[in-house]
Amino acid sequence: MQSAQVVVLAGPSGAGKSRLAERLGLPILRLDDFYKDGDDPSLPRITTGANAGIVDWDHPDSWSHDDALQAIEELCRTGRTEVPIYEIALNGRTGSRPVDLGGRTRFVAEGIFAPEVVAESRRAGLLAAAYCITQHPLVTFWRRLTRDLREHRKPPVVLVRRGLDLLRDQRRVVAHAVERGCRQATPDQAYAELTAQPQPSTGSA
Repeated sequence: MQSAQVVVLAGPSGAGKSRLAERLGLPILRLDDFYKDGDDPSLPRITTGANAGIVDWDHPDSWSHDDALQAIEELCRTGRTEVPIYEIALNGRTGSRPVDLGGRTRFVAEGIFAPEVVAESRRAGLLAAAYCITQHPLVTFWRRLTRDLREHRKPPVVLVRRGLDLLRDQRRVVAHAVERGCRQATPDQAYAELTAQPQPSTGSA
């Protein structure tokens, strides 16, 4: 029996996915917690530019797709799952925590790799909606940089260089998400549409 459906929030890092998820007041599955550990030999690396040689944390291969999809399926079917606790500054998992829907019939899955779970979730009948959250690229750049500096995610020079690379790459990121089945929207547009949608009934097929 299915107990819930997932609302997928994709978009560039810093676009406002986490803020929107919290504003919706739904349980949240943070897909960025499914990053691989920093010593995983399968991690992709940047090959050109000023950041050549460091791990490419914006590449899907730096993230465990299968683990994330399994967590979505467990939440939809049972209303509960166990997820990693990932510390970006430490490049690794430091434990785990439960995510419990508490009887809610929808939850949010958000993260920069969220587009990668849309197709499977839709085919399985688990998807309530999928959005690519966007704002002006300079707004996204500034919000991402101030957040990353505040949280000491990486050395400042790395964060600035990475931020500039992501600024230039934002159009491609959005196009990829749309291609994967997300609808482009601002945080306010997505919030208005999601709060106007009726909630699915518990126990729907």
